[in-house]
Amino acid sequence: MIPVRIIVVVKQLPDLVEELELDDDGTDVDRELLSFVANEWDEQALEEALLVKETVGAEVVVVGLDEPDIDQTLYTAVARGADAVVKLTGIPQGWLSTHARADILAGWLADQPFDLIVTGVQAADDLDGQLAGLLAARLQLPHAAVVVAMEVKDGMLSVSQELGGGAVAESDIRLPAVIGMQTARQAPRYAPISRIRQAMQAGGIVETPAAAAGGAAPWPEGMTIRRLYPPETSAHAEMLEGDAGAVAERIVELLRARGLVKR
Repeated sequence: MIPVRIIVVVKQLPDLVEELELDDDGTDVDRELLSFVANEWDEQALEEALLVKETVGAEVVVVGLDEPDIDQTLYTAVARGADAVVKLTGIPQGWLSTHARADILAGWLADQPFDLIVTGVQAADDLDGQLAGLLAARLQLPHAAVVVAMEVKDGMLSVSQELGGGAVAESDIRLPAVIGMQTARQAPRYAPISRIRQAMQAGGIVETPAAAAGGAAPWPEGMTIRRLYPPETSAHAEMLEGDAGAVAERIVELLRARGLVKR
C-alpha cells in the first residue's frame, strides 16, 4: 500500500530568453510568437516530491492546465519519475491570474484523493505568487510556503521554511496539506531525451475537462488589464575607452555634469 499520494501542480511560462511582443489589443503578450517552458519553481516542487517518493514510496501525480507546450512538461515529468500526469482542458484562453488558476485546480482537486499538494512558491508571471495559499484556502487545508525541504512521517509533514536574513524555520503540519516549494534539496534531475520520447510513445496523459472542475473567469473580481506597454528606450550606454586615467576623468566629468559631484 502506498502511504502518501502527492499531487504536483505545474504551469507553463513564456520563455523569457525570447523577446516578448504584445498582441493587437495591448492587453497580453502575443502567444502565437512565443515558445513556452515549465515554471522553474514547479520543477523544484516536482523534484522534492520525487525525493519523498524515494524515501517513503509515495505516488506522484502531476497536473497542469491545457496551456502551450504543457504536454512536453508532463511527459518530462514522467521521464523524471512521476507515476501519472493529468491535463485539465477547456480552460479560458490567454493569461490566467493566480486566483483563476486556483479556482480551476481546486475544483478538480476537491474530487481527488491526496495527502499532499505541492506547487512552486511563485512564477515569473504571477501577480501575487500565492497559489499554494489560495489552494489551501479553497480546500480548507493547512499550508506552508517558501519551503526548502520536507519529510513525511506518521501522517505528519515536517517542513523547513526559508525566512528573511537566511534564517530557516522548522514546522510540523498535519496531512493533508498544501506546500509552496522554494527549492528542493537537490537540483531537478535530468531527463534524457530518449526517456522523454519513450513517455511520449507510451502516452498516458489523462485529459479532464476543466468545466467539470468548476471553471473560472480569467481574472478575479474587480481586476482588469487595461493596457500593457513595452519598456521605453530613453538612451543608450556610452562605452568609455582609453586607459584607466582617461576613463576615471570621464566618469568624474559625467558625475559633475549631473550634479552628483560638486568638486
